[in-house]
Amino acid sequence: MTDDAHTLYEGKYLRLVKRGTWEYAERTNAGSAVIVIAVTPEDKLVFVEQFRVPMDANTIEMPAGLVGDIDASDTLEEAARRELLEETGWLAAEVKVLMIGPTSSGLSNERIAFVRARGLTRVHAGGGDESEDITVHEVPVADAPRWLAAKMDAGYSMDPKLWAGLWLLDRDPDGRPA
Repeated sequence: MTDDAHTLYEGKYLRLVKRGTWEYAERTNAGSAVIVIAVTPEDKLVFVEQFRVPMDANTIEMPAGLVGDIDASDTLEEAARRELLEETGWLAAEVKVLMIGPTSSGLSNERIAFVRARGLTRVHAGGGDESEDITVHEVPVADAPRWLAAKMDAGYSMDPKLWAGLWLLDRDPDGRPA
């Protein structure tokens, strides 16, 4: 925090800060997060479904997680591999950080990295750790936009970053083919 910022509230995982007239949240247990764009050898895009308390709804997401919440020396690549394996049961031979940016720049200082995972090998069924109840969905890449739209129509809470992930599936951030 800068000198003119002060803490309004601090919990186990979040801190509410005021700087001037601006109030925002900071994570206290991690430096950033990763979202993993992963395609199986059968050309299926990997999504996860889970209930999210703040939304009071099931969400569809790409595998994702915090960086540095378990080990302060954690890297983006290590976190991406760990979260993909933990949540989906897929192990990635290669991960590439594509870009890093704010998740919600008007609300939080949290940053997220889009990471492309390749060379997947199935290790287990997935489902998350003991605190998670994750359902894994594997959707043919060509059907993914329609599948996501149908889930949205069915009332699922959808993160707009999903569509950025679809774009980054076969392109680098500058538009060049991956």
